[in-house]
Amino acid sequence: MTDLELLTYLEGFISPERKERFLEVLEKRTKYLTVGIEDVFQFHNTSAIIRSCEVFGIQEVHVIENRFGKRLDKNIAMGAQQWVDVHRYGNSMDCLERLKGNGYQIIATTPHMDSCPLDDFQVESKIALFFGTEKEGLSDDIMRAADGFLRIPMVGFTESLNVSVSAAILLQVLTEKLRKSELSWQLSEKEKLEKRLDWTKKSIKSIEEILKRYHS
Repeated sequence: MTDLELLTYLEGFISPERKERFLEVLEKRTKYLTVGIEDVFQFHNTSAIIRSCEVFGIQEVHVIENRFGKRLDKNIAMGAQQWVDVHRYGNSMDCLERLKGNGYQIIATTPHMDSCPLDDFQVESKIALFFGTEKEGLSDDIMRAADGFLRIPMVGFTESLNVSVSAAILLQVLTEKLRKSELSWQLSEKEKLEKRLDWTKKSIKSIEEILKRYHS
């Protein structure tokens, strides 16, 4: 359980404006929609997707780093990794097992597989939106496990967008649909308190010394 006394104590070290900003942002945060990033090769693409997740209020991101290792460039993420919970996996099956176990439907983004156009897609349950590597797309493991397929309609000669651009478009549209729905998409009060404490700690430069004094 979140230590309310500790939170109150630590909030004395940040400005009232920052505290108010945390509360404002948390009201629009969600775990109802989450994002999976599978083996995206370019550093800047993974980082840009995480940045888009933060901008559009997605609290959790699941990064599969099976083939290419760590793919997060802090310069491009622009600090977004501080405010988003990034979970890392060595293979796709571990990620799928966790998400399905937590009640998520797996939605694969692809221009193929008789995928649903974005305008027609309705968010009706918890979904994990998966993006794959730039050239090859998502792995067979993800495609076989998918409960649905989603695409951005295009009218030009080019078949696909850059993966980070696709993510930004999809997240903007889907989070807007989610917030207009009657689904219970917001964080729980417990989750909000946990993030307030986490974000407050990250906002204090000498946090280790302050925590030591508090617990002594």
